[in-house]
Amino acid sequence: MLTRTLAAVALGTLVAIAQGCTVRVTRGDSATAMPAAASRTGEVRVASFDAPSLGARKHYVVYLPPSYAARSDRRYPVVYYLHGADGNEADWVARAALDWVMDSLVAAGAPEMIVVMPDGDESWYASSATPASYATCAATRGGEDPTLRCVARADYDAYLTGDLVRHVDSTYRTRADRAHRAIGGLSMGGFGAVRMALAHPDLYAAAASHSGVLSPLFVGPRPFAAPARYATTTDTIRAFMGERYTRELVATLGADVAAWARSDPTALARRLRAEGRALPELHFDVGRDDALVVDQNRAFDAELTLLGVPHHFVEWPGRHDWAYWRAHVGEGLVWIGELIGQ
Repeated sequence: MLTRTLAAVALGTLVAIAQGCTVRVTRGDSATAMPAAASRTGEVRVASFDAPSLGARKHYVVYLPPSYAARSDRRYPVVYYLHGADGNEADWVARAALDWVMDSLVAAGAPEMIVVMPDGDESWYASSATPASYATCAATRGGEDPTLRCVARADYDAYLTGDLVRHVDSTYRTRADRAHRAIGGLSMGGFGAVRMALAHPDLYAAAASHSGVLSPLFVGPRPFAAPARYATTTDTIRAFMGERYTRELVATLGADVAAWARSDPTALARRLRAEGRALPELHFDVGRDDALVVDQNRAFDAELTLLGVPHHFVEWPGRHDWAYWRAHVGEGLVWIGELIGQ
């Protein structure tokens, strides 16, 4: 297991990587210079596959760990990392250097993992309750290639938990079981990761969220204080969270708040608890100055605590932006590696 000291060394290196410099690490009375680039590097590939559940060809980015090419006899745990709204499958590598993060963690002693970063469009990683036709979607894309965002069928749940997992397990040398599979994401992707792990607890051993929308029905108080208040109509949510947030979730989850509740992470955790089923391990973090979701995350933490669900929740300085996600993606990957990398 990666020790706290080793995790701190690795995460310190990530800051240096982002700044393109060398980090100086002190252990006890000694100091060691660590290069910003890991001596052994993984490989990043851009690939695509036909997703029957969407009736479309979807792209993804995959990180293969340093020993993957040389060790054809070895299989690896796999983690799926989801992008946020207005993002795409390239974001984690292009904007957070996830490949360098993984290389540095591995160099510091973390387990090697395959990381898959799929295209999730603006789906909120859930099957749409009010899917637009391909033609309607294409007409709204302006000059953008409609194949990048539009699909024939909007069954994103089946795409992500079925089509994608089967494709990855048959294409790469994964350890294709629950114990060695996890999911994570940021913002919209944080919601998707936690929701899917709780909706499919036999598929994922763990879920990590960075600044996730983890309590979509939360409407106060701000700052959070128990008991939380939850919306009874979408108009209440619109007044509290704004038009775009409400419009996108209505398109995905429907206009009925009861339908939202069926996808609410707290409701899913409560159902699993009542059924006596095992829950995935949960990690979520958020910036203290994240006006969009900090109180949602605090509410989710409070609800899980009341349910007696073990979880790991951390608040750090920061906002809802890439500076925060670059700084903290490594912690999520360390936590996941400790769970599925053994």
